[in-house]
Amino acid sequence: MSWVREDERTWIQRISANVLKKGPVPRHVGFIMDGNRRFAIKSSVPKIQGHVKGFEKLTETLRWCLDLGITEVTVFVFSIENFKRPKEEVDGLMRLAKEKFRQLLKEEKRLMEEGVCVHIVGDWSLVPADLRPLMARAMVLTRHNTRAKLNVAFAYTSRNEITRGIQCLQKGVLDGDLLVEDLNEDLLTKSFQILPTLPLDLLVRTSGETRLSDFLLWQSADSVLCFTKVLWPEFTYWHFLGAIFQYQVNVLSILQILKKDIPTANQATNSRGNKFIEKLYREKWEALSSEAETYSES
Repeated sequence: MSWVREDERTWIQRISANVLKKGPVPRHVGFIMDGNRRFAIKSSVPKIQGHVKGFEKLTETLRWCLDLGITEVTVFVFSIENFKRPKEEVDGLMRLAKEKFRQLLKEEKRLMEEGVCVHIVGDWSLVPADLRPLMARAMVLTRHNTRAKLNVAFAYTSRNEITRGIQCLQKGVLDGDLLVEDLNEDLLTKSFQILPTLPLDLLVRTSGETRLSDFLLWQSADSVLCFTKVLWPEFTYWHFLGAIFQYQVNVLSILQILKKDIPTANQATNSRGNKFIEKLYREKWEALSSEAETYSES
């Protein structure tokens, strides 16, 4: 199953999408793809097959987003908490991830044609050593693509992300790159990432659970939240359009709440902060490039 699929929508689905496009369309959508294991149990198949079906649904959903004009998607692929699952299941998920990232690299030409940038977020120190070069290679190859951005949250939790961001700023202060008075929300947000990220407009969770499970807690403060009972592998185009419609119904009230004056930061603070972030990004890309060089197709 390809990461970048063809448009397989029916004519009625295309018309429905065009109607929704008349209203506000979210630029950045997040997905908590929950229900793969329950789908496997329901279908009487091994759990890993539930995750395979979940990946197939992911590629289909990415196509839907691209065709609707959504330019950034963040997906919760593997939580740090998932490492607590039975070893057999975790090992199977790591093998599946390795297989899918290898497949992604084989589709380099298609990714470049579609202009998709792949950004993998999470605690890479927890990722198996043989998987990290694949992830790094995917990021380095697609870093300059600008049509669409796919953020893959792998070995990720929001609390871990915030903790690592704070540690990063702490190191900046200790190294003399920052002053304590430089620290603010914007600087912490930028320390999470390695590429610019749009504000999260809509967060969708499947399977009937109504919690965020430590996903994008910082980023979703002003997002529209959509919870649907369908299991992720059974998520259809109509569920997708329903989530977009829910966003359209709620977004105007959220925008009204957000209309407020934002304090202007001290210019010297901005200068130091910008230099620190530039240095941080440069060091991260250098580390990724070194990791990517160890990639082997064998």
